[in-house]
Amino acid sequence: MASIYFDHAATTPMIPEAAAAYAEAAGAGLGNPSSLHAFGRAARSRVTAARDALADLLGCSAAELVFTGSGTESDNAALFGAAEAQRARGRTGIVTTSVEHHAVLNACLQLEKRGFRLTLLPADETGRVSAADASAAIDETTAVVSVMAGNNETGTLQPYAEIGDIARERGAVMHVDAVQAFGYERWDLKRLPIDMLSLSAHKINGPQGVGLLYVRRGTPFQPLLFGGTQERARRAGTENVPGIAAFAEAAKIAFRDMDARIRLVEDVRDAFLNALRTDLGEEAFRLNGHAELRLPHIANLSFPGITSENMLMNLDLAGVAASGGSACTSGSLQPSHVLTAMRLPPERLQSAVRFSFGMGNTRQEAEKTAKIIATISARLRIS
Repeated sequence: MASIYFDHAATTPMIPEAAAAYAEAAGAGLGNPSSLHAFGRAARSRVTAARDALADLLGCSAAELVFTGSGTESDNAALFGAAEAQRARGRTGIVTTSVEHHAVLNACLQLEKRGFRLTLLPADETGRVSAADASAAIDETTAVVSVMAGNNETGTLQPYAEIGDIARERGAVMHVDAVQAFGYERWDLKRLPIDMLSLSAHKINGPQGVGLLYVRRGTPFQPLLFGGTQERARRAGTENVPGIAAFAEAAKIAFRDMDARIRLVEDVRDAFLNALRTDLGEEAFRLNGHAELRLPHIANLSFPGITSENMLMNLDLAGVAASGGSACTSGSLQPSHVLTAMRLPPERLQSAVRFSFGMGNTRQEAEKTAKIIATISARLRIS
């Protein structure tokens, strides 16, 4: 069992308040939110209260929010739903970035197989895309533009609002994957040039298996799932009432404590990097991603001369949990598609490790991990 958990970008521990909300809703007895009897009405009331709370936090109408089963489902529902609706209007172009999460990239590749024209915006060496490149790619035939808020591997922030203005001007639907940025940025969706936004509960100390999709009123959209009329006929299937109640509770606390959360992770991240400079040496590692335009809780580092697999295996043996990149592809031996798109040299691609911080982490853990890495590096480089 790892004693130091530095993999919060993969998933976060559920906070007690969210766990209590889950247990309360789960223990409330029978009740399908679609049923008309008293049990069903009680369940529906919990879903409605959660939706209202999340809408208030996001600056949108509660009617514009759709509960899903994950961030991946939210991404897929947004992309397929908007693309197919836009195709009926003669729009068949998809524009996204080369550094998106696979939930977006693989969905876009499937849309390409269905006849859509796919354009991948290139990233610079920091992992950031250019609004000028987006402007050149978006035209009157573009159906959907999808740009993430902050990258899940490097933390680099994207100019999604600037690109959203371009998309809106040209009649394309603008989708933003905010799964990793949720809890670290504030949103006012009534004002932002965003038509669809994907979120997930387990990135903000809520439960796994609950996602959210914002669909601005009037946005062209076709459902991904067919069945009942749940979620205003935009997502069939009985709602996960306990998970939704816990999601809302976690979100309330995440937004209430956001400034303190940012200070915490910045403090741990800075302590970690400073300790590495002292214990390992400035030249023994490289920071991947943008130095300033970034999410505060992620540090993607390369240790040239030591493969990612060797570093991660030795960290795990020493009781430290980190990641080679996206948790969704952690079993793959292929280099990160994000770092590859940034055109990093092979020695940095093959030695990258993502450390991500969150509630419960301390400066002491950061400093201890730096010493562990220095010990591992000395041993592996000698051998």
